[in-house]
Amino acid sequence: MTTPDVYDHAIPAETYFGYAQAIRSGDLIHVSGQLAFDEAGDFHPEDDAAGQLELTYVNIDKVLAHYGVTRNQVVSQTLYAVDLVRHAEVVAKANRAYFGSHRPVATALGVTELTFPGQLVEISCVIDTKLPA
Repeated sequence: MTTPDVYDHAIPAETYFGYAQAIRSGDLIHVSGQLAFDEAGDFHPEDDAAGQLELTYVNIDKVLAHYGVTRNQVVSQTLYAVDLVRHAEVVAKANRAYFGSHRPVATALGVTELTFPGQLVEISCVIDTKLPA
């Protein structure tokens, strides 16, 4: 049996909650909900949707780099947002800026709260390594 290719950011939350940031399963890479945390695993900026989206996409890019894939190979994303209606414009703008002309399927869900105080967004995605980069 082969060991799956697992990726972690090496932050305390991975051990505390018992999860991996991403795991490869055949041609697909499943990425856990990414959020706005820095290299030390500290969450910020509280209550700033645009700032959180920017850092969240930076963390998604780290996962992509680990597997040697690009944003064009993201086939789906699920975005969770506290007070989605209030943040819809910021979310849409950040998504367009991140993906450019690439358009993965997407689901946006409004939620009442996320893991950390002041956390407004979280994004998970699926990547198909067989798609052109």
